[in-house]
Amino acid sequence: MSWTVIVDDAAKKQLKRIPRRDALRIVSVLEKFGDGPFAGDIEKMKGEEFVWRRRVGNFRVLYDLHVAKKIVAVFSIERRTSSTY
Repeated sequence: MSWTVIVDDAAKKQLKRIPRRDALRIVSVLEKFGDGPFAGDIEKMKGEEFVWRRRVGNFRVLYDLHVAKKIVAVFSIERRTSSTY
């Protein structure tokens, strides 16, 4: 069974501000989340129960996982800086 990927409106807005080349890489990763959100350079965020991050170049995709319902809810796409986390 595949996963359902939901992208929050705020994340969509952030994606529009990202350079096209990077945005295409991020969209490719979001499409692959449907096969399973555990592949690639992922890490569980400390202090958060269901929040994970995926590194895509200089950007970080932050998402909630609802394992029982097989839902990936993307809520933020940010450029990694020293103050990202």
